[in-house]
Amino acid sequence: MVKEIERAGIPVVHVCTVTPISMTVGANRIVPAVAIPHPLGNPSLSAAEEKQLRRKILTTALGALSTEVDGQTIFEVK
Repeated sequence: MVKEIERAGIPVVHVCTVTPISMTVGANRIVPAVAIPHPLGNPSLSAAEEKQLRRKILTTALGALSTEVDGQTIFEVK
């Protein structure tokens, strides 16, 4: 589905925990998530730390949306 949305001219970011799967399905903008049971968080962190982690992932994804790519690109969360 990611490839079809991109073909329509709409940029898509695939946030996922297993990046090789995203590569296989053909996603162009890939942002690694934390873990399969908790892709956008980490319950072992404090509430403030988890909020900061989620913000970093989403900020990375939003940055990826506005970035022109030529092929598959993995955007590392910093």
